[in-house]
Amino acid sequence: MRAFTLSDFDFDLPPELVAQHPAAERSASRLLDGTVDPPIGRIFKDLPSQLRAGDLLVFNDTRVVKARLFGEKPTGGKLELLVERVLQGNEIVAHMKVSKKPPAGTALAMAGEFRATLLGRWPDENGALFRFRFDSAAGEDPYALMARCGHVPLPPYIEHADSQDDERRYQTVFARVPGAVAAPTAALHFDEALLAELEARGVQRANVTLHVGAGTFQPVKTENIADHTMHAERYEVPETTQRAIAETRARGGRIVAVGTTTVRTLESWAKSGEAAGDTRIFITPGFAFEHVDLLVTNFHLPKSTLMMLVSAFAGYERVMALYAHAIRERYRFFSYGDAMLLSRQPC
Repeated sequence: MRAFTLSDFDFDLPPELVAQHPAAERSASRLLDGTVDPPIGRIFKDLPSQLRAGDLLVFNDTRVVKARLFGEKPTGGKLELLVERVLQGNEIVAHMKVSKKPPAGTALAMAGEFRATLLGRWPDENGALFRFRFDSAAGEDPYALMARCGHVPLPPYIEHADSQDDERRYQTVFARVPGAVAAPTAALHFDEALLAELEARGVQRANVTLHVGAGTFQPVKTENIADHTMHAERYEVPETTQRAIAETRARGGRIVAVGTTTVRTLESWAKSGEAAGDTRIFITPGFAFEHVDLLVTNFHLPKSTLMMLVSAFAGYERVMALYAHAIRERYRFFSYGDAMLLSRQPC
């Protein structure tokens, strides 16, 4: 196995290929079938024909919360919070964008007429995130305050302000458990008609939960990728899903992960033996996958941990060739973009 560096996962992407809006119909996005050579261009609604009765699709059922909040310091200085995690006692953990960080104990006046009191850094005094307590006259909890006052946390490469359409489309049709600040984007292509067709064909479904954090958009900055520190995300693999995976294996079916977040969840469970907790799993070429046979995924940012993950799964040379093909064929990239279907490279 060759030693990979950060530069190996870079590529030139024409900016006009970064999708700013979703396709008019969820399942009308393009699907690059990378399980065959040469790859075949399909439409996403063709996915059922590429699967078999007895296969198991595993989805991430996290729900994106309106985690972007705006406010001001007592001095009048403007600030923005991006809520990363909700704790107990109306406390939250957030990224804070502000010209000068206020001291602990400062009460911030937030848009929507509630107060956010800065308690300190998180997870310790040197942490990159900040811990706040939310207080409102109506006694709303953080989820209620975000629902009323927050904005959809669109990725940094989407250049327009969030709209009602984003509130609907930057969310999967089966989103259930609130807590994500970024959508599991491969699952955005599924609509009710497509799910019904999959069921009719005998393709099974199961869910995991991984609350996607803002760190998913952060590029790796160390040329030696082994020096990169992953952000932590909460996950859970329910017992029903554990049984469904075992039953699929027993009948010779394939495990099809919808999105890299599902891969990270399943492989975190496999490696740790823990069905719930926090994961910092960093999947790079050479990783031994235990659960996933096929992967449905969008096209990812250059130099990102997700590029490393898909390269580990399908093979570095294969993935880079598929990305070059997608750029030539003008596929749409990133969260609102098109998708690809990958098979796991032989060990």
